[in-house]
Amino acid sequence: MKKAVLAVVTAAAVVAAALVPSGRPVEAATPGFGSAVSAVKQVSWQTNDSVNALAVAGTTVFAGGLFTRIRPPGKAVGQGDAARTYIAAFNRSTGAPTRFAPKLNGPVWSIATSPDGKWVVIGGDFTSVNGQSRKRIAMFSVATGGLVAGWDPAVNFRVAALAVAGNSVYLGGSFGKVDKAVRNRLAAVTLNTGALLPWNPDADDDVHAIDLSDDSKRVFVGGGFETLQGEPHHALAMLNTTTGAAYAMPAAAVIPVKTPDCDSRVKDIDTLGNKVFAGNAGAGPGCYDGVIAADATTGKLLWQSKCLGATEAVKAMGNWVYKGSHAHDCSRDGGFPDKTGMHHLLVHSALNGKLGPWYPNTDAGGETLVGPLAFASGGNDLWAGGDFTEVNGVPQQGLTRFTNAPGGARPGLPAAPKVSSTRVHRATVSFPTVVDVDNISLTYTLYRGKTKVGSWNRYSYSWTKPTVTTFADSGLTSGQSVAYRVEVTDGRNVRKSATAAVRIR
Repeated sequence: MKKAVLAVVTAAAVVAAALVPSGRPVEAATPGFGSAVSAVKQVSWQTNDSVNALAVAGTTVFAGGLFTRIRPPGKAVGQGDAARTYIAAFNRSTGAPTRFAPKLNGPVWSIATSPDGKWVVIGGDFTSVNGQSRKRIAMFSVATGGLVAGWDPAVNFRVAALAVAGNSVYLGGSFGKVDKAVRNRLAAVTLNTGALLPWNPDADDDVHAIDLSDDSKRVFVGGGFETLQGEPHHALAMLNTTTGAAYAMPAAAVIPVKTPDCDSRVKDIDTLGNKVFAGNAGAGPGCYDGVIAADATTGKLLWQSKCLGATEAVKAMGNWVYKGSHAHDCSRDGGFPDKTGMHHLLVHSALNGKLGPWYPNTDAGGETLVGPLAFASGGNDLWAGGDFTEVNGVPQQGLTRFTNAPGGARPGLPAAPKVSSTRVHRATVSFPTVVDVDNISLTYTLYRGKTKVGSWNRYSYSWTKPTVTTFADSGLTSGQSVAYRVEVTDGRNVRKSATAAVRIR
């Protein structure tokens, strides 16, 4: 439930089916809006193990996970590190840690902050915080970092998902009891006292994700469940905030029914405006791994991404839905085919689900690991946590961030154009497109010496073959030697090719 409207800092995203000589697309599958953040990795500290959950309160981002130490950017494990047992906080502007350092005895799997930014609630496997009993859920003051005294609901197993609205804290996970009362995998407590509320949707399998509509009138829950309150509701549901009763959620019908060969679970949910977005991870070959967009009031399907490669995190920002996954085949969405490598960070248009102009990357940190697992944003940034050890090919473990700072990624360096002169008074010049990891639309300008002779807009993704532009430069003097070069710009950065000379016939 994020309400930030973000500045547009990158160029238009358009998928071109073909290009006419003018360079304009024949078909545009994605509307022309700019990505909310750049693909350039900004400075931030690292962790020594996985970050499973992130949340923002004002100028602070909270990170929780399996880590026990943090260290400065650019440092290897053990260099300049500091103890942070499963929870840490960082300055959103600098990426540096704050003094927030409670001592937990077990991992954190979920974090949520109150809408007023005063409180942060964490959930996980821990049973002790700063030596005090806290059974898998705890609350801190954002201002002081202090553990809230007396706020101590007792949950008997993992709390994997949290959301806060009004005076209610909604929790989901693998538990069966809260304060000794039966609450199967979903429950709610009050924000001010921690008292258990009657809310009891009664899920028959684990819950991995919770979020509320922006008006706080509906709760969206996701996981591997098949029923709620004994009624069929598979993997994704929309619930009443007071009674826990389920509303119709027709979009959930596109998630395949669980079979021995396919178990597709909702791993993350995010809402923005009147839309709700859910990311799925499927166990089994070809089992659904994509992103679903639905109307947050009617539950009707708006669009569906069918990329393969488990989606673990989604974040809606402006006109975009950012995705953390290990996507390896988006051919069914008109994107990259299988065997092109893993694309761990991608963006979809919030309007129609088409892939957009943002593809930085992480590794997965190992063969059995995923990569990004959690996102959070304060409105002009995107924090990503996970089990990765590299970002954009540079060592960076567990945590990274992207912002809308001016500049963004530079286009690739264009090659020197190919030139020839086979006809009198004429030169033929050709050059291929390059790739920019946070732009699809680039402008190419051809120069003869210092004279501009042509300019074209071209569209390219990192997984598409370069488009070659050919230009006939006529009216030249026979015997003259002329040199050509290409400049490419994304509207902020300019890259210049080497020159290529030819003698005119």
